[in-house]
Amino acid sequence: MDPLNPDEIERYKRHILLPEVGGSGQQKLKAARVLVIGAGGLGAPVLHYLAAAGVGTLGLVDDDRVSLSNLQRQVIHDTGTIGEMKTQSAAETIARLNPHVRTMRFEERFDATFAATHLPRFDLVIDGSDNFDTRYASAEAAEAARLPLVTGAVGRFDGTVTVLMPYAEDGEGRLNPTYRDLFPVKPPQGLLPDCAQTGVIGALTGVIGTLMAMEAIKLITGIGEPLVGRLLSYDSLAATFNTIRYRRRGKA
Repeated sequence: MDPLNPDEIERYKRHILLPEVGGSGQQKLKAARVLVIGAGGLGAPVLHYLAAAGVGTLGLVDDDRVSLSNLQRQVIHDTGTIGEMKTQSAAETIARLNPHVRTMRFEERFDATFAATHLPRFDLVIDGSDNFDTRYASAEAAEAARLPLVTGAVGRFDGTVTVLMPYAEDGEGRLNPTYRDLFPVKPPQGLLPDCAQTGVIGALTGVIGTLMAMEAIKLITGIGEPLVGRLLSYDSLAATFNTIRYRRRGKA
């Protein structure tokens, strides 16, 4: 792994002071290549905190442009970037925040073709998309590529986070669950309204997105226990967190 230069040592000093992370953990972050699907509500805090943490390469996948209605929650963008591609706006913010981070922009939709072409260039995937088509596609692609996937979702006042590693075994020798073990059937298109129809409280995306970033940092550095086989849910109105355990269905 590349050594940290003096500027990086000073920048990441609070990480390096942690025995669980230290210099070796920070070097792992520097070497990491993370693909983030979506540069919107969830992708904004994910990208902010992973860039601040020193993740060396961040891939940004989004085919949308910044609009005024995004700015209530998509804090990586600002009034001056309205009309820009979200990948461009996010990359500009990341460059100002941490010049040591390399960004790769993909101004297209994530699908099986994209995955086959680009996933081999990364070692971790984070799905912050806002639709089930992309969530199922990212889960299937990450499983096939044997890459960990951090996936999150938000409703109006609630959100969830989990980590998928279905190609690996748990402590009891069983294969970890897949996304379909958690959500067996994809909802019909149009059945579930999106935030443009129902609304979403802006700070909620910050809570869930930051939790997703934390899971990614744990996976990269090897500290703690990731949310594999566990769905963490947050109810912002009640200010409560709950964890639901789930397993692989049928024979492992």
